[in-house]
Amino acid sequence: MSELFLLFLLSILPFSLSSPTERELLLQIKASLDPDNRFLSSWTPYSDPCTAGSFDGVACNGEGRVVNISLQGKGLSGQIPAALGGLKSLTGLYLHFNALSGEIPKEIATLPQLSDLYLNVNNLSGEIPPHIGNMTNLQVLQLCYNRLTGGLPTQLGSLHKLTVLALQYNGLTGAIPASLGDLEMLTRLDLSFNNLFGSVPVKLADAPMLKVLDIRNNTLSGNVPPALKRLNAGFQYGNNLGLCGVGFPNLKYCAESSQVYGNRPEPFKPTGLNRKNIPESADLQPDCSNTNCSRPSGSTKIGLVSGIVGVFLVLTVASLFTFAWYRRRKQRIGSAFDASDSRLSTDQVKEVNRRSASPLISLEYSNGWDPLDKGRSGNGFSQEVFESFMFNLEEVERATQCFSEANLLGKSNFSAIYKGSLRDSSAVVVKCIAKTSCKSDESEFLQGLKILTSLKHENLVRLRGFCCSKGRGECFLIYDYVHNGNLLQYLDVKQGCGKVIEWSSRISIIYGIAKGIRYLHESKGSKPALVHQNISAEKVLIDNRSNPLLSDSGLHKLLADDIVFSTLKASAAMGYLAPEYTTTGRFTEKSDVYAFGMIVFQILSGKRKITQLIRHAAETCKVEDLIDMNLDGKYSDSEATKLGRIALLCTHESPYHRPSIDNVIQELSGLLSSS
Repeated sequence: MSELFLLFLLSILPFSLSSPTERELLLQIKASLDPDNRFLSSWTPYSDPCTAGSFDGVACNGEGRVVNISLQGKGLSGQIPAALGGLKSLTGLYLHFNALSGEIPKEIATLPQLSDLYLNVNNLSGEIPPHIGNMTNLQVLQLCYNRLTGGLPTQLGSLHKLTVLALQYNGLTGAIPASLGDLEMLTRLDLSFNNLFGSVPVKLADAPMLKVLDIRNNTLSGNVPPALKRLNAGFQYGNNLGLCGVGFPNLKYCAESSQVYGNRPEPFKPTGLNRKNIPESADLQPDCSNTNCSRPSGSTKIGLVSGIVGVFLVLTVASLFTFAWYRRRKQRIGSAFDASDSRLSTDQVKEVNRRSASPLISLEYSNGWDPLDKGRSGNGFSQEVFESFMFNLEEVERATQCFSEANLLGKSNFSAIYKGSLRDSSAVVVKCIAKTSCKSDESEFLQGLKILTSLKHENLVRLRGFCCSKGRGECFLIYDYVHNGNLLQYLDVKQGCGKVIEWSSRISIIYGIAKGIRYLHESKGSKPALVHQNISAEKVLIDNRSNPLLSDSGLHKLLADDIVFSTLKASAAMGYLAPEYTTTGRFTEKSDVYAFGMIVFQILSGKRKITQLIRHAAETCKVEDLIDMNLDGKYSDSEATKLGRIALLCTHESPYHRPSIDNVIQELSGLLSSS
C-alpha cells in the first residue's frame, strides 16, 4: 500500500512543478486578446517580456516579474483569458477602450497585488464574478460601458481599499447591496444607466469618503436616505420615478409606506423576479415547502469527508516539496537582486517593493545622469539639449539637506516633494520620482525630458534642471519654489479666516491661466503642441505678484501609463475630467478647456466643489449666487456675468461646443481692456 501511495505521489509531482513561465502565460494572453496577431506582433516566443520594446504594453519590476499590462485603445477584439491569473505580481491591468467580448474570467480574482482593473468600454458580457471581492488590494474597478448582466455581488463590500467603482452603462439588475456602505475608502460610485431596482440602502450613506454617487436611469424606488444630502451635486438620482425624499430637488414627498420601504437596510423581497438578481444580504429565505427540496444523507456526508481528507494528505506532501524547491529558487533570485544596488531611495521599503511600471534598467547613471550616453550611441540627442539643465546628485542632496524630513513638503503615490536651496540661495522644489514610475522605454523618457526643458513661459513653473540616480532608483526634477502656495488654499475660505483674493486679482489669475494653457497648446520652435491633461486648482501656483503658474506641465510625458491613470483619480473626483474621456480615453485641447472652465467657476465662487446651484446662477445671471461672499460686494456685475458665461461655455457637455483657448483669451482681453 505504501509503495502504491509513493508511486501516486511521484506521478503528480511533475504537474505541480511544471507551471508555465510568465512569457508562456503572456503568449497565451496574446492568443486570446489578439487572435489575428494584428496588434501584439511584438509579443514573440523569442523575446524577453522585460526588455524594453519587446512586449508592447508590458512592464516589469526589478525582479523581472510582470507588474503592468497597458493595452488600452489597441483595437483588441478577442477575449480576456484565464491565463492572466498566473501573473501573480500584476498590479495594473488596463484593457479599456477595446472591443473585447466574452465574460470576465474568475481567475482575475486570484491576482493578490492587483490595484487597478480597467476593463471599461468593451463588449464584455456575463455577470460580475463575485470572487472579485477577494482582491484585497484593489483600488479602482472600472467595468462601465459593457454588456454585463446579473446583480451586484455583495462581496464587493469586502474591497476595503477600493476608491472608484464604475459600473455605469451595463445591463445590471437586482438591488444595490448595503455592503457597499462598508467601503471606507470609496470616493466615487457610479451605477447609472442600468436596470437596478429596490431602494437606496441607508448604509450606503455611511461610506465616509464618498463624494460622488450616481444612480441615474435605473428603476429604484423608496425613500432616499437623508444623509446623502451631504454629497450635494455629487449625488445624482434622476430618472428613477419611484424615488422620493425630503430636501432633494425634483423628488416627490414620500408616502408613509415608501418611508418604511426606503429605510430598510436592504430592499425587501420583490415578487416575480429572478432570485439570482437579489444580493445575498437581502436575506431571502429558501423556499423548501415543496417536495423538490432534498437534504444530503449522513452516509453521503461521511463518504465525501473521507475522500476530501485523502486528497488533502496527498496534496499537502506535494505542496511541501514544491515550497522547498520554490524557496531555494527565490533565495537565489533575491540574492542577485539585493546585490545590484547599494544606495536606497528616499522611501526605502516602499520603492524597493513597489510593483508598478518597468524600471529604467537600460539607462546608465553616474553622480548625476548623462543622458548623452557616453560610450553608447543612437539616442538622437546632442550635448546642447540638456547641458544647462543637468544637476549631479551631490547638488540635489545638498539642496535638500540629504532629503531631510524637515524639508518634506508632501508625498503622492508616485513622488515625494522637498523644498531646497541651491548654491546661489534661490529656493527650489525637488520632485523625486521613483524610476519604477517612469516610462520604461529610454527614447520616450528622453523625449519627455526634452519637452520639459523646452517649456518656458511666464505662466508656467520654471524647470531649473534634473538629475537621475541609478543608485537611489530615482529621477529628480528641480523647479522654482513658488512662495504663495496653490490656488486650492484660497478656496473655501471662511469669513474672517485666511486670505481673500480681491476681484481684480481673480480676473488676472484667470487670464494668466488661460495664457499658460494657450502656450502649451501652441507648437513653437522645438516645443511641440502639448495637452496638460491634469489641470486643477492644486496645479495652479500663485507667486508674490499674484501671477498664476501652471505646474506639472508635460510631466505625463515622463510617467508610466498606470501612474498617469492614477493621477487622474483626484481630478475625476473633483470634476475636472471632461465627460468625453469616459467614452474615448483620450485627452484633447478641449479637455484642458473643460478643466479651465471648472477653475473659473471655483475662482468666481470661492468654492472647491462646484454645485448645480452655482452653474444655475451663471445660467440665469444671478450674480449674487455665483460670486464669493467674502468679496463683500466688491466686484463688477457685468464682469462677473461675462466670466460666468465663459465658464459655462468651457464646461459644455460636448467638446465641439466649447471654445478654443484662443477664443477664451480674446473674450478675456476685451474684459480686461474695458475694466
